Amino acid sequence: MAETDIEALIRSLVTPLLKHPEALSITESESSRFRQYTVDVAPADVGRLIGRQGHVAEALRTVVEGARSRRSNSKKVRLLINDHRH
Repeated sequence: MAETDIEALIRSLVTPLLKHPEALSITESESSRFRQYTVDVAPADVGRLIGRQGHVAEALRTVVEGARSRRSNSKKVRLLINDHRH
């Protein structure tokens, strides 16, 4: 089974939600337990990406985590949305 390109998946899920898709930036980093993807968007789009009470962000995290490889040595995927307000 082929490895899923998580960054491309995040980009395809997030882009339709944004008013300024050209400002989308995804940064990948790795730790001992996680592969972390940090999503940066225009400050005007942060609320659209998080959604009311965080429902959109939670749905994105669920889909991304579900797409990761289930091999025993596969790291968990963590999706962070950079909130420019804090």
